[in-house]
Amino acid sequence: MGHSLLDVLHRSGNFIVVNKDCDCLINSDDPEKLDTVAHKLSNTFPTLSNPKLFHSFYFVHRLDYSCSGALCVALNKAACAAASRAFVTQKTVKYYLALVRGHLKDSVMDISIPVGKDCREQGSGTSNRMCVEGPHCMEPKDSHTRMLVLDRGLYCGDPATKLLLRLYTGRRHQLRVHCSHIGHTIIGDYTYSNRTDLSPPRMYLHSFRLVIPNKVECLEIQTSDPFTEEQLDGKWVVQENIHPLNEDTYHLIETWSGKRDDSVS
Repeated sequence: MGHSLLDVLHRSGNFIVVNKDCDCLINSDDPEKLDTVAHKLSNTFPTLSNPKLFHSFYFVHRLDYSCSGALCVALNKAACAAASRAFVTQKTVKYYLALVRGHLKDSVMDISIPVGKDCREQGSGTSNRMCVEGPHCMEPKDSHTRMLVLDRGLYCGDPATKLLLRLYTGRRHQLRVHCSHIGHTIIGDYTYSNRTDLSPPRMYLHSFRLVIPNKVECLEIQTSDPFTEEQLDGKWVVQENIHPLNEDTYHLIETWSGKRDDSVS
């Protein structure tokens, strides 16, 4: 994926929602880093840039460097406060798409396992690494993810599963940690594959659907699907379709009341 153009999904007087590229920083303290969302926004919409803000715009939430997809940016203080409140009070609805290693047996599953900092990595230059609650986990916080299988198939000939992930809490690397914990690491996730998954061109995690109810302007944004067979040039081959990506599937994942996996390994 290129990094030259800014893909704008929504623009109003209150918000801009962009489809962030993978392997792209949202902002940086280094003025020499030009390939950031903040820099692209300033170049594309110079009149909307706020010189009083260090990074020129109000970023109300974040996506990992390696993660692509819907990213909301507020254009004024009131919109920022309203949207931020929706995130803090967990009123937002966040869906992600992912391709993971292996075939998940269950078509829907809940994971409610606290996530915290991995103390084994502190000071090693990879201090952002997180882990599930256990002997090496610092300051674990409640974390809840729901996973629904869309397709089972092959990625470059190896078993893989396409997931729709519902993020209920917003811990750092939560989806990546929960997928790794159940033995189905996201394809291309170098960090949580113990630095072994090097061949894919990117990490296959994408912020697909974002709903932000708030008093300033309610947002409901959905991107296109970047993980289709066509988009991935045949590297991803669907063998079994379990759930289509439609409103019935969203209703199923929102109303599902099966067993949660709250075990800790």
